[in-house]
Amino acid sequence: MQEHKRERVKKRISITDEDEQIVTITRQFPIILRRPLIFGLLIVLVGISPWTIAYGLNTSWLGIANIWLLVSAVFLLIYWIRAWVGWHYSVYVLTTHRVLIVKQSGFFSREVADLALHNIQNVNYAIKGIQGSLFGFGTVRIDTLSGSGSLRLKYVYKPAKLQKQIMEAVHRYSGSSKENSTKKS
Repeated sequence: MQEHKRERVKKRISITDEDEQIVTITRQFPIILRRPLIFGLLIVLVGISPWTIAYGLNTSWLGIANIWLLVSAVFLLIYWIRAWVGWHYSVYVLTTHRVLIVKQSGFFSREVADLALHNIQNVNYAIKGIQGSLFGFGTVRIDTLSGSGSLRLKYVYKPAKLQKQIMEAVHRYSGSSKENSTKKS
């Protein structure tokens, strides 16, 4: 299962280098879907209210209320699928050479941020709030050598584990780079 997932992600983000391997793939914690869920429940309320009134009063506009209910259900389904697609296809990928952040927004918009391991200076994590503490998610902050700021990986499940994996990959990469430079000289 994990190997199949790695191959799919490898194709989507176009890892072409033969010696670059995926170390881990992490998705945001599903709690980020809470806003679309709450907004979707409001859509249900707006969609079902006219139908309930028309059905209860047995009015002549029950047919219009049925159409409104159907339109609301279709809109809700599209909205929830769009939110799920955005969550499912947004991933944080750690390879043996870099950290990739793939951010999917809706059906047709994707942003990819790429940070080479040799540019990573420091990796920290924070778990804030009661939800983060209860469910075990937080933010991983990656500081760069260039001083251009930091990369934030938000809503990561078990951020300490990802921080450790990134730091181990950085140490392995810097160790292999030193070995390669000493072999060449």
